[in-house]
Amino acid sequence: MRNADMGMPSHGAGLGSDVARVAAVTTLVLLAPLAAMQFTPAVHWTALDFGAAAVLLLLAGLACVRAARRLRSARARLAAVTLLALGFAAVWVELAAGVFFGLGS
Repeated sequence: MRNADMGMPSHGAGLGSDVARVAAVTTLVLLAPLAAMQFTPAVHWTALDFGAAAVLLLLAGLACVRAARRLRSARARLAAVTLLALGFAAVWVELAAGVFFGLGS
């Protein structure tokens, strides 16, 4: 059954294409530290760093896509994406530097 048949709005692209887009953007973002590691010793990421960053970026990206699909008003979408970005930044900073709980490097 299609989404329209079940009373759900149809948004064109399916979940698979959303995941593929978010995965592609995640890969492109992770190329930045990979390239930086080739030019400066100041950037030193391990496989665990890349894995953690990939998981964070994928989860944040998919949450943004879900919020954009589920929320009707532009104001609600903006609020959701802002909260997701703040949460993402807080986790990233914690894992990078241990600012809040001392979990980082």
